[in-house]
Amino acid sequence: MNDRATPSDEQLVAYLDDQLDAEQRTRIDTAIAEDSTLNLRLQWLARSNLPFKEAYAEMGQQAPLDRLQFMLATLPSPERPSMNRRWFLAAAATLVVGSVVADRLFLGWQSSQQKPNWRGLVADYMSLYVPETLEHLPSDEASQRAQLRVIDARLGLNLASAQLTLPRSEFKRAQILEYDGVPIAQITYLDPAHGPMALCVTRSNSGSRHFAHERRHGMNVVYWADMEHAWMLIGHNPVAELEGMAKLIRTRVST
Repeated sequence: MNDRATPSDEQLVAYLDDQLDAEQRTRIDTAIAEDSTLNLRLQWLARSNLPFKEAYAEMGQQAPLDRLQFMLATLPSPERPSMNRRWFLAAAATLVVGSVVADRLFLGWQSSQQKPNWRGLVADYMSLYVPETLEHLPSDEASQRAQLRVIDARLGLNLASAQLTLPRSEFKRAQILEYDGVPIAQITYLDPAHGPMALCVTRSNSGSRHFAHERRHGMNVVYWADMEHAWMLIGHNPVAELEGMAKLIRTRVST
């Protein structure tokens, strides 16, 4: 794997199995920190304790095994896959992720006909986060400033790390997501008691709105709006705790 290549599924599984040397692990650590999509891919592969084999057992019993075996036997030797754990996990994860992507594409098309709720899209994304998603990320102030400058440029904000500091929770990363051409800023935190939490913001011209609450994917959401942006804070924290942090952020960014 060269420095610029995107790691393959087999390389990610080898990374999870601790089968790479220090240089290869460092390259993948860097790629994961820079690419949120690759980070999510790693999470799917990390769920290797799921019963993939049992899940596909019934499908395998119904497959035309004789014909499939003949097709496999006719492949040239270098192309014939080795049925080890790494190959199986990569193939199974590809099927699982592919089906999820297909579902998301259908839901995205369906929701586009119904003016999708951006908080729902964020909650879908956050539902995949676990503490391990964020633990390895650097949290130095220089990285935070650079990440916030990208957000400021896309959303017309002027954010500083000090404005976004929250009690107990550690600022881990700020990044830009995008849905249907609409940028959404995501600022993630790691709470030692409740796990991943995110402050998200997008442009809005619907006017100022006071705090409101909802639940999505088992997480609490506090959301509000100013004259130019809509905000939300999402996590497994109690709603009263989230609202207290949301009020703190709103006061800071409005001054």
